[in-house]
Amino acid sequence: MFNDIGPLELVALVVLAVLVFGPDKLPKVIQDVTRTIRKIREFSDSAKQDIRQELGPEFKDFEFEDLNPKTFIRKQMENDELGLKELRNGFDLKKEMAEVTDAVHGRDPESSASSSTASSSSSGSGGGRVDMAKKPETPAAEDRPPFDADAT
Repeated sequence: MFNDIGPLELVALVVLAVLVFGPDKLPKVIQDVTRTIRKIREFSDSAKQDIRQELGPEFKDFEFEDLNPKTFIRKQMENDELGLKELRNGFDLKKEMAEVTDAVHGRDPESSASSSTASSSSSGSGGGRVDMAKKPETPAAEDRPPFDADAT
């Protein structure tokens, strides 16, 4: 409940409570607060039980924590009825990114693999790969660059 309160903040709250309520009334206030929290929890539990009874036996495994969207999605992703685990495990993001990087830099993706695989695959014509590397075009010696009269 108080996971984000540090020890210094807890000491500050205790000192503030002693200053506000006084040392003689503080135990009574603590008892009243704990009694109120206990009653709220009992009310909440009884309301949950009533809702479960009204929903019927087909919702016997219903949990109120599942109403949280993050919990609901996590539970559905863990459910393997749709075969999502196979899709998730079959997709290797690092491998895909390495292939894209190699294609952009103009490297042969097989060259990053083992040398035996690279030597056997280098005999082909590239497997229909498109060379995406930008290569500067070298103009011929007699060709003059285009002249733009409006730019000068």
